[in-house]
Amino acid sequence: MQSLQISSTVPAQNIHLLQAKRASFKCQPSPLNPLIKPFCAASTQSLQKTTSSNELTRLQLSNLDKLLQKQLPQPSQPTTRPLKNSNNGSTENKGRVLLEGLNLARIWPEMRAAEEMSPRHLNRLQRLLSKTAEYSPRNNLSSRWREYHGSKDWAGLLDPLDENLRREVVRYGEFVQAAYRSFHSNPAMSTEGAPSSRYVALPDRSYKVTKSLYATSSVGLPKWVDDVAPDLGWMTQRSSWIGYVAVCDDKREIQRMGRRDIVIALRGTSTCLEWAENFRAQLVQMTDSGDAVDKESRVECGFLSLYKTRGAHVPSLAESVVEEVRRLMELYKGETLSITVTGHSLGAALALLVADELSTCAPDVPPTAVFSFGGPRVGNRGFANRINANNVKVLRIVNDQDLITRIPGIFIGEGTEQNATNKNIRKVLKVIDKNNEWAYSHVGTELRVDTKMSPYLKPNADIACCHDLEAYLHLVDGFMASNCPFRANAKRSLVKLLNEQKPNVKKLYTNKAKALTSLNLEREGIIPSPAGCLPSPS
Repeated sequence: MQSLQISSTVPAQNIHLLQAKRASFKCQPSPLNPLIKPFCAASTQSLQKTTSSNELTRLQLSNLDKLLQKQLPQPSQPTTRPLKNSNNGSTENKGRVLLEGLNLARIWPEMRAAEEMSPRHLNRLQRLLSKTAEYSPRNNLSSRWREYHGSKDWAGLLDPLDENLRREVVRYGEFVQAAYRSFHSNPAMSTEGAPSSRYVALPDRSYKVTKSLYATSSVGLPKWVDDVAPDLGWMTQRSSWIGYVAVCDDKREIQRMGRRDIVIALRGTSTCLEWAENFRAQLVQMTDSGDAVDKESRVECGFLSLYKTRGAHVPSLAESVVEEVRRLMELYKGETLSITVTGHSLGAALALLVADELSTCAPDVPPTAVFSFGGPRVGNRGFANRINANNVKVLRIVNDQDLITRIPGIFIGEGTEQNATNKNIRKVLKVIDKNNEWAYSHVGTELRVDTKMSPYLKPNADIACCHDLEAYLHLVDGFMASNCPFRANAKRSLVKLLNEQKPNVKKLYTNKAKALTSLNLEREGIIPSPAGCLPSPS
């Protein structure tokens, strides 16, 4: 039977060969089931007796299925972070565990930016934290120094901000910081005699201090209080060190700037009586002269009191400044001179009064300019006209978020009359302006910066941060133009900003800064405010 089946499929000439080799055939092991031992044709009958064809087929199919499962790759399943069961069943913990389970950083890359910083930004932050003060290049200003000093009201230099002007603005701001540090190192002042000389660590070694300046607060009490308690004079009048006069004494720096510069730096409010003077906000006439311009010029009562009042053992601020500037003008007679008055907060207000006084103190007064930081309004429009008439150039650096720059003054103020379109309304406003004790007006040219432009400060920074002098210098150093972001190559160190305004710095940078470096207050020269005196805005 088998020979008939073979002969039907194999050619006749090959049948004898197949039959001859059939006896030597051996069954090879199956690649599908290597466990089955090879068997020969002689044992086929015994195998068929023990295993049916159906069972063998089932076994072969099972082995084939196992072999295919080993060869096919296993599909990758997404790994999810198991939610941890919190013992605390509060809503906050449940929400936190749920957010961790969602792993939002895998869905939105922006979520990871809040936790991690790119290497480029990390290196930049490390550079700003690890280095000492680095300034913009000191280019030669001899050919354009009058322009940078305000001869053309800084036209074309503010927006975009000229790099040389940026450097000058920051440099004058650091003169004011030196005044703050010197005062806080020793705020007490002897009431028994004339004060001793005070050391001031200037940021620019090409300048030397020539005179210390004092301001006297004088808050008058009602007459019946003086009659009842005549010994309370120490509570109503007190003199404090408020700034200094310095002059450039380096030949190379004089050659670079194109003139010998006289700097007058004034700090801001730092004592209780100075705060009391700030709240005396009614406008008063500057002088009793019969000049028409002087009659229209009015300034805040508290500022004028600080400027004009003499102390028990020190002259008034007005007398000290005029005397020292006259002495320096005589000492350096024949040289090209300039006068630069700079101040912050209260010092910015007094700087305007100082510049106005100096502009008329001598026949040939050098060019006078004011660089003020966060200054309030000082007087009315008549005072602004007086400043302009005396050719005093004023550059006000203003933070858009600083409330101090918007006071004092209510109802009628700067620009109200110009904004009115009707002539009759403008006449009425002009009359009200002359008789209104709160009709204040700003003076000079404005350089406006904004806390929200800084990538390091919180957009909702508090009032103290927006008025802080170090924050001002940080914003000026990064300012490029009103329509441009914070410049990426800003050079000012962030150490002082982190020390003084850490709650207002974004948490991302404070955490990274803490990991990168330990902040050293003493190395940076920052001296904490003494307990016996109100802390300064800076």
